[in-house]
Amino acid sequence: MEKIWQLQEAKNRFSEVVERALRDGPQDVSRHGKKAVVVVSCDEFDRMTRGSDSLVDFFQKSPLRGLELDRPRDLPRDVAL
Repeated sequence: MEKIWQLQEAKNRFSEVVERALRDGPQDVSRHGKKAVVVVSCDEFDRMTRGSDSLVDFFQKSPLRGLELDRPRDLPRDVAL
């Protein structure tokens, strides 16, 4: 069962919120009956925000790099405007 901490309770029991975030995963905190924030461990946060390779790196690692593709060299077709 998912636990949603009310803000006041989370403030009063912050150590427990942190311990549960480390042990059980992200902890939701609500304010005025609506989810407001999530407390997560540093490891979880780093995993979620870790940047992926740049677009240049992606293309450089592509198995298609250096592949020469043949494409038709026909003239463009006429289109009535």
